[in-house]
Amino acid sequence: MGIRKRESTGFLLKQRAFLKLYLITNIENGRWYGLQLLDEMRKEFQPFGFEPQHSEIYRALHDLLEDGVLTRGKIKKGDSKYQEVAVYSIKDKEKAKTYKKMVKADLDRSAQLLRKALEDNY
Repeated sequence: MGIRKRESTGFLLKQRAFLKLYLITNIENGRWYGLQLLDEMRKEFQPFGFEPQHSEIYRALHDLLEDGVLTRGKIKKGDSKYQEVAVYSIKDKEKAKTYKKMVKADLDRSAQLLRKALEDNY
């Protein structure tokens, strides 16, 4: 299955697309399990008043798995004999690159729209 084409409403970038972008980048940079990704994103965006929810992070991860961008494996947690954690890695670098390029266009358009609103109204 290919990457689902993101339907643009012509307004601002959607939260799920924003989260997927950061998930891909974080996984490319070596942060590869769910709670680690969630903690990192919460810390990163806290100064802006945005706190990604656990469920939204996992929905975005599952979308990326279904789209063939990511793959998920399991590793043993610490010294535990039975406890495992799911880890994520890039499955298809081209799909990841294509998705990031698509979101970049939406981010640029959204930034211009926000800039215009600030200039026109403040």
